[in-house]
Amino acid sequence: MAAPAVGEERSSEGVGLPPATWRATLRHLGPGLIVTGSIVGSGELIVTTALGAKAGFILLWLIVLGCILKLFVQVELGRFTISEGVTTLEALDAAPGPRAGVSWLFWLWSIMFVAVFFQLAGILGAIAEVLRGFGADLSDAALATVTAVLTSLLLASGRYSAAEKFSTFMVFAFTACTVAAVAAIQWTPHAVTGKDLVECVSFRMPSSFVWAFAAFGITGVGASELVYYPYWCAEKGYAKFVGPRDGTAAWTERARGWVRVMKIDAWFSLVIYTTSTAAFYLLGAAVLHPGDSGVKNDELLSKLSQMYETSFGAPGLWIYLGGAFFVLYSTFFVATASNARLLADAVFIWGRGRLHRPADRRLLISAGCVFLPLINLALFLSIEKSVELILIGALAQAVMLPLLAGLAVHLRHRRTDRSIRPGAAWTLCLWAAFLAIVLVSAYQGWDAVANAIREGKTP
Repeated sequence: MAAPAVGEERSSEGVGLPPATWRATLRHLGPGLIVTGSIVGSGELIVTTALGAKAGFILLWLIVLGCILKLFVQVELGRFTISEGVTTLEALDAAPGPRAGVSWLFWLWSIMFVAVFFQLAGILGAIAEVLRGFGADLSDAALATVTAVLTSLLLASGRYSAAEKFSTFMVFAFTACTVAAVAAIQWTPHAVTGKDLVECVSFRMPSSFVWAFAAFGITGVGASELVYYPYWCAEKGYAKFVGPRDGTAAWTERARGWVRVMKIDAWFSLVIYTTSTAAFYLLGAAVLHPGDSGVKNDELLSKLSQMYETSFGAPGLWIYLGGAFFVLYSTFFVATASNARLLADAVFIWGRGRLHRPADRRLLISAGCVFLPLINLALFLSIEKSVELILIGALAQAVMLPLLAGLAVHLRHRRTDRSIRPGAAWTLCLWAAFLAIVLVSAYQGWDAVANAIREGKTP
């Protein structure tokens, strides 16, 4: 039976027992792979590689730790959706504190939601740049237009299955490309040595804490992905299969079983996006760090392309460009599909039930899938500065991330049904993730203000 549209009321009709075998469990995985397509995007391709170029191998352990800790926040938001059958935005709107039509936290998310459009517009421009690297004899504007229209056509149905299948293909494609690129290094002067691998797990810190905080902040699930994940869990059917909470032992058993499936899904995707993130970091550390090139983020694509062509010849360049395309396009594709669902839910929350019918939601999702890429295209054509556009969205997500981590802690202790709350060890990791995210955000904010003051600007 098909999963309900996001936000539909749960009923006893769709109740299903969780899978009892590993083979059956694997058939129910998918939400994590969809979100992985968004996680490994411009941040990992550009910023993580640049970080490896600056710090060398010593921060890889922190990259992996950052990915793992944020997973606990991701799972708690998904657990709440399974427990209560409500969406992430509904949880945001129910957050304690002042309200002005909607909650203060929903207002902040709304600002981030708009800012992400700018980020996706920048990614659209980066995709055009990569396509020109393949030899496309068209302008960035023309290539961005083709990409946006193609995405609208691919997502026009708004169906979960289409998003899952295409995202899975993209995820495995960019993972294969990045791993192949790292493997290719071993036959060049940039080979990763045993000494380098020891540095990767030395638990050392660089001389500048800015790099360490950056490593933790940019890796793993971001604010957008934390909001996206419960939506895809709902569309996969996890919440529907649990059924309405009735306080019975049967409900608790079903809920625990589907939470277990969700956790396997999250850990499986963690392995994939951590592998890709680590691969990009190793590329920067192995290829760029020895030369101390001081490459800037907006020069990284062209710089790495040139170095790969010099070191590996044409095959290495194609591997890198292929990985870059799959990474950037998967982010654009998944974010568009996810944002269409968020838009439909936001319209429902603002309208207070006037568009509550499932048919209305499905229509809004399909319309969002068609028109949102065109909005991103319009922004890119208006500004045409990919790096600046990406930074706008990244800044908004950085502000939202600690608030979402705090929401996950609140839901764990106050809202999620007691019978399926996690144990002490998991809760400790959740608090560790929350505190680490808050610390990183506070440090980065302080550092930004300090830099502005040093440069004589108004903070």
